[in-house]
Amino acid sequence: MRVDKLLANMGYGSRKEVKKLLKDGGLQVNGEVIKDGKNHVHPEKDTVMLNGERVEYREYIYLLMNKPPGVISATEDQQDETVIDLLQLEDQIFSPFPVGRLDKDTEGFLLITNDGQLSHQLLSPKRHVPKTYFAVIEGEVTQEDVEAFKRGVTLDDGYHTKPGELTILKAGLTSDIELKITEGKFHQVKRMFESVGKRVVYLKRLSMGPLQLDEDLELGEYRELTEEEVTLLKEYRPS
Repeated sequence: MRVDKLLANMGYGSRKEVKKLLKDGGLQVNGEVIKDGKNHVHPEKDTVMLNGERVEYREYIYLLMNKPPGVISATEDQQDETVIDLLQLEDQIFSPFPVGRLDKDTEGFLLITNDGQLSHQLLSPKRHVPKTYFAVIEGEVTQEDVEAFKRGVTLDDGYHTKPGELTILKAGLTSDIELKITEGKFHQVKRMFESVGKRVVYLKRLSMGPLQLDEDLELGEYRELTEEEVTLLKEYRPS
């Protein structure tokens, strides 16, 4: 990797700013001063120091966000604030993206990464990675609904969903439920309840695959996954 590209990717400035850093003689690779940005380095092997501090190279970033309502799951948008807008600049430089999407008014668990292979692995329809939601439903959710979801329901466009695991937490004029599904169709949870004549008034994703939402995170906050959590995700195979 070219040394100027390494420094730019790690947030040390634009190519022009990096060029000035090099010209000033602040960069050393394995103890040797490097002033030409075209020089190549091996970040995993070489010791790269800038102004006396080691440059730690990272290829991938893995973030867990408690997505707030009103923010869209996208990398950029002309009108609305995106989940990427909520990230610190030091994390934005990795060009991360949300894994899948949560509706604008839905909150909760959202994985953000620049690891395309892991994203594909988690979103592939063939993998059947489960996602669990908590929802408040307008109307009384019944055992009949539980059985219907277990068989799969037909959405407004004629699509018949895969089985969902519906648990009633509180029933009444409004009902609290948990729902585990293995698909991610557009507005799926809302449309599943519409198919049985009910309406979702609050929706929060609790988990994806082997990871659960960190309840210590306030809405809009995020943290890096631990090495153990990243390994769990990469090795996860739904039963």
